Amino acid sequence: MLYTGVTNDLKKRAYEHKLKIIKGFTKNYNVNKLVYYEIFEDVNEAILREKQIKSGKRKNKINLIQKINPAWDDLYEKL
Repeated sequence: MLYTGVTNDLKKRAYEHKLKIIKGFTKNYNVNKLVYYEIFEDVNEAILREKQIKSGKRKNKINLIQKINPAWDDLYEKL
C-alpha cells in the first residue's frame, strides 16, 4: 500500500503512523514506512502536489520513489 499526505511536522506524523496512533488507512493497512517525501514552503503548493500524486497511476508513484530511494529504505531515521 502507498499513502500520500500533507503535514507540517513530518517526523511527528511518521512516528504516529509507526505507532499506529492515528486511526484510518495507515493503521488498517499497516503503512508505517517513510520511503519518499518532498518539502514545500507553501502549504498550498504542498496540497496541489499531494493531489497530483494521489491522482496519478500507481506505476508513476513507484517510479517516483525508486528514483530517489531504489531500495525502499525507511527514511524516517534520516529526518
